[in-house]
Amino acid sequence: MAPKNLQSDKTKKRKQLPGAKSEAPDRSTSKKPKLLAPKPRSDKPFKHPKSKFQKSEADTVNKAPLTKRERRINAKELTEARKKRRKAYYTLEHELASLWEKMRHRNIAKENRSKLVSEAIQKMKGKIPEIAGSHISSRVLQTCVKYCSQAEKDVIFEELQPQFLTLACNTYAVHLVKKMLDNASKKQLAGFVSSLHGRVASLLRHMVGSVVVEHAYRLANAAQKQELLIELYSTELQLFKDLVSLKESKLVDVISKLSLQKGPVLRYMTSVIQPILEKGIVDHSIIHRVLIEYFSIADQSSATDVLQQLSGPVLVRMIHTRDGSRIAMLCVKHGSAKERKKILKGMEKVKKDKNDLIREIALDNCGSMVLVCIASIVDDTKLITKVVIRDIKKILKELVLDKNGRRLLLQLLHPNCSRYFSPDDLTSLNFSIPSLSAKGESEAKSSKVEESNNKDTKDDPEVTVAEGNENTSSGDDVVEGGKKDPFLRRQELLVNSGLAEVRCFTFWILYLHFIFI
Repeated sequence: MAPKNLQSDKTKKRKQLPGAKSEAPDRSTSKKPKLLAPKPRSDKPFKHPKSKFQKSEADTVNKAPLTKRERRINAKELTEARKKRRKAYYTLEHELASLWEKMRHRNIAKENRSKLVSEAIQKMKGKIPEIAGSHISSRVLQTCVKYCSQAEKDVIFEELQPQFLTLACNTYAVHLVKKMLDNASKKQLAGFVSSLHGRVASLLRHMVGSVVVEHAYRLANAAQKQELLIELYSTELQLFKDLVSLKESKLVDVISKLSLQKGPVLRYMTSVIQPILEKGIVDHSIIHRVLIEYFSIADQSSATDVLQQLSGPVLVRMIHTRDGSRIAMLCVKHGSAKERKKILKGMEKVKKDKNDLIREIALDNCGSMVLVCIASIVDDTKLITKVVIRDIKKILKELVLDKNGRRLLLQLLHPNCSRYFSPDDLTSLNFSIPSLSAKGESEAKSSKVEESNNKDTKDDPEVTVAEGNENTSSGDDVVEGGKKDPFLRRQELLVNSGLAEVRCFTFWILYLHFIFI
């Protein structure tokens, strides 16, 4: 340890250093240069510039803290102003309702109705967007749009145009927006479609907004439809939509022309499609078209995930469109036995709420092809009999006399015959997903090798009859997917189900035969 004298000296020095004036270093001898203060000009004195956010004296005076009395007076004035606005709005609603009661009668003359409509529109001017969102006065506006002149429709359209996207998501205003699009000119419709740029995906995720996008998609021409679809393909295509022409209507052609990578496009489309499917918004034809394009570039895992999501009761809501029925057939064709069972169970579940579901599907142009695909692929014939054939027995005469209804019977009697089915129908039956069809072809080849090695199948008479019947009955490609023998499946659906035992069944079959001679 150091001696105490040295310790005390150190402590003394430490104490003296900060306070000692005599021992402070001379600043004149320091190496740092002196900073001279800027001298102000003699003619113009120096002034600091005011910042943009610097408050003026008037603002500081006006924004002085209010007293309790002043706050109370301001609050009272605000409540009174709100009450006045509400009162004026309620009186306007009452007047419009009284006019609506008169104009919506059937026996009223056209001249009197046009006067009432003009009076109602004159009262609504300046407040049309607010009225459109009301559950009472929006009906008055819809009636006015129905019976007013074209000039008055243009006035309403111009006033609503800045608020269209907001009103598209309103439960009550959506009907008015659809009506305005129905009566819109080509220029107005083109303006509305261009206003959707960058917002198609977000609107399709909305339960109400998706209805407006679907309505615009159905009214649009080919170029406008492609403009809406491109927004769901890729962000690059959103920005450079002018690079795509009408010749490249399919996504595969667009990717090959612009040399895009499939990976980013697939990831973007997955991020768009998944939220829509999770919410169950699958009724619209624009979504069906996007799904068809998605399957054309999807890999095995992505396509299988989407098919599994769609296999169920939700599929029944898709089969009313051409693309929707093709998606349903893809689910049946590429799905496993468990997923096919889920589809039929889903139909049975919907049937509890809707007794005539099978009749509606069988008489529909697109839905009837789904039943044809089910009868051609699904091996569980008992479940098909329970869900489909039982209802068909009750309406056999109606089905035979209808051009769409008889398709299922003709498929059971003479499958995939070009005499009974159009080329588009046969294309739909043979439609497949590229990434999954390659897998199916490899499995089919391996199964054929196994069958050739098996000697027992040669001696089986049922197999030889089935093969002979296949070769004679079908001129086109047989739909792939089921493991059961097609002849045995048809026999179970026609004979074992009791369909052939229905009264006058032979008569109606002969009738079908003579129709197509």
